[in-house]
Amino acid sequence: MVSSDSRIVVTGGAGFLGKVVQRTLRERGYRHILVPTIEDFDLRREADIRRMYADMQPDVVIHLAAVVGGIGANRENPGKFFYENAIMGIQLIELGRQAGLKKMVVIGTICAYPKFAPVPFREDDLWSGYPEETNAPYGVAKKALLVQLQAYREQYGMHGVFLLPVNLYGPGDNFDPATSHVIPALIRKCVDAKRSGAKEIVVWGDGSATREFIYVDDAAEGIVLATERYDDPEPVNIGVGFEITIRDLVDLIIRLTGYEGKVVWDATKPNGQPRRMLDVRRAKERFGFTPKIKFEEGLRRTIDWYEGKMQHGGEMS
Repeated sequence: MVSSDSRIVVTGGAGFLGKVVQRTLRERGYRHILVPTIEDFDLRREADIRRMYADMQPDVVIHLAAVVGGIGANRENPGKFFYENAIMGIQLIELGRQAGLKKMVVIGTICAYPKFAPVPFREDDLWSGYPEETNAPYGVAKKALLVQLQAYREQYGMHGVFLLPVNLYGPGDNFDPATSHVIPALIRKCVDAKRSGAKEIVVWGDGSATREFIYVDDAAEGIVLATERYDDPEPVNIGVGFEITIRDLVDLIIRLTGYEGKVVWDATKPNGQPRRMLDVRRAKERFGFTPKIKFEEGLRRTIDWYEGKMQHGGEMS
């Protein structure tokens, strides 16, 4: 179904994860990798999606494009995050079906899991409750695409798979304080405070929540392996299978950045989901995915990248 001659469209291919997915595909010998940029194709608009399918004529679509952000951005834009993520995916899948697409790989989100899902999160627990409130609109919009893929497989025989990656991090991440996730936000706070001589940094919540993180190169490898080897209706977690408290994460980033100031915890701000850790057995069993980069090594690479960007006058906005 997927070969080196396949025409593969990567939506969101110019983004943080998309660039690494592109590189991984090239390294594995794929020659026809196509990226619809938002300047040319606004994937929230049906006409643009139709034109993208007509112009690019893909055999496979890997749908990475999403409107995303941290807790703050989710709280400020619940309607936008629901509508834009839902409409993009629903139309891409339907118009892909009409175009005779051979395979659709949709990237979901860990935010789709219930707020109090048993830890580690098993794919079978996806429907056992409502997601954590601050990111539920985003999570539910993405989860709807899983239902669509399963329905289309049943009715039309469409080959669609749904992947659930845990929180990503790595070089090239989004370090904009208004929209960044926790690791780039903390790295920026510590590195910038060290450079400016600030005596304290403020961190949201009380530090008790746990999170799991996967290095971007590992996530891209998992996505490409699933594109090549997986074709079943059940969703699959893409993760590492460990958890760390936000408090311990802050301590680790402080040590790796050399920041020596004080941490102030703003407990008036939400923690988000209490715990997050994935059961990652299905990805290993179904398509042989095992992550390679150890967490501390990945953090070092990410910090080095950000510090290098700052030293060379890079604008992080």
